[in-house]
Amino acid sequence: MAKTRTRYVCQDCGRASPKALGRCPQCGAWDSMVEEIVDEHKTALRHASGHGLGGLSIPKRLSEIEGDSEERINVPLQEFSRVLGGGVVPGSIVLVGGDPGIGKSTLMLQMTMQMAGENRVLYVSGEESERQIKMRANRLLGGEGQPDGLPDELYLVTETNLDAILEHVSAVNPRLLVVDSIQTVYRPDMESSAGSVSQVRESASRLRELAKTSGIAVFVIGHVTKQGVIAGPRVLEHIVDTVLYLEGDRFQAYRLLRSVKNRFGATSEVGVFEMQERGMIEVTNPSEAFLAERMASAPGSAIAVTMEGTRPLLVEIQGLTSQTHFGNPRRTPNGIDFNRLLLIAAVLTRRLNLNLSEQDIFVNVVGGLRIDEPASDLAVAAAIASSMRDQPVRADQVLIGELGLSGELRMVGQINARLREAASLGFKGAIVPRRLQRKEPWPSGIEVQEARSLREALKLALLG
Repeated sequence: MAKTRTRYVCQDCGRASPKALGRCPQCGAWDSMVEEIVDEHKTALRHASGHGLGGLSIPKRLSEIEGDSEERINVPLQEFSRVLGGGVVPGSIVLVGGDPGIGKSTLMLQMTMQMAGENRVLYVSGEESERQIKMRANRLLGGEGQPDGLPDELYLVTETNLDAILEHVSAVNPRLLVVDSIQTVYRPDMESSAGSVSQVRESASRLRELAKTSGIAVFVIGHVTKQGVIAGPRVLEHIVDTVLYLEGDRFQAYRLLRSVKNRFGATSEVGVFEMQERGMIEVTNPSEAFLAERMASAPGSAIAVTMEGTRPLLVEIQGLTSQTHFGNPRRTPNGIDFNRLLLIAAVLTRRLNLNLSEQDIFVNVVGGLRIDEPASDLAVAAAIASSMRDQPVRADQVLIGELGLSGELRMVGQINARLREAASLGFKGAIVPRRLQRKEPWPSGIEVQEARSLREALKLALLG
């Protein structure tokens, strides 16, 4: 007889416990333990009977394995292709995550519609009906009633049973498979419900085997929790080859597609899109878009040059100081790290004698971009000092540099690439940390001023 037992699995980290717990002892999450019924007989059969989708594996000598690089599948959306590393690698599995309503399904449908002209694509949806997806496809084409504009090689099915999905894949034989979303897919040989830790893990593993053995490129859409991470166990991100996050404010037009893991390209690459009625429109020059509505002569505004992967981006950083009405002044960052703002405010107070102890400080990165690197420290400090002194920063210059606790400026990486991007957008000057070793000359077309400390930099940057 088949033996069954009950266990409780944390939906955040996957920790299994033989009894119910109010708090997970591994990740500390409350009320995350969900009951699951495990059929030991089915589990043993699943592990013992098969050797994966490709049959029994055979060891080979490394010298006997073909080493020719396989051509990537072309992606018409260049911003998407940039994040992937130059196209889709056959046999890879890509996880796309993002907040609800951010545009994941729209972006994937738009990409598959463009790729279906040269490749056969199977789009599997477990959340929307076929009619809903058809309505979105017509909207992306510019209106209703345009069947001639829909690609013939794009196949659509609404299914959540993984065995049925694999049968459809065998029948259609696509080159690209999209599963929307992994939390709705379930394996019928498992007792747990769809979306549970075990179902998500096992379904993703089965799709990975499909990709590796058949050469089909698989895109999997995943939900994001309130904490901003993809729902399900952390092992889900280790199963896939590439992890992409679609970020942005739902009430703003810009969306950022960010790569946080990529086995076939550079990580931390960013693709910029603008959400419009006809879907995601590529922003080929994000720096110009982020600076389009800038008020150059307003105090509290400075331009930073940040690196997103291999791409330099110019962004406007706004700072505002206001007399506080509370006992403890507020520090409110939007787009930068909170602790980084505290550090910069402390350096301004201690090294430049700015009385910020009675000032509320607000810092905002325009455009919804989030900056994690310290190269923007000088621009943030200049924006705060500009607002405090009511002196605008020079409109035609950028500020690049990391700020130390002693008030010194430190050099950052890829400085020449940042300066060339600033020069191409028409900026005439730049303030950078002083170089101790001169390895290569500064780029032409922009006047570079070097400063050893924050005090020297602000004297060069502020007007008046």
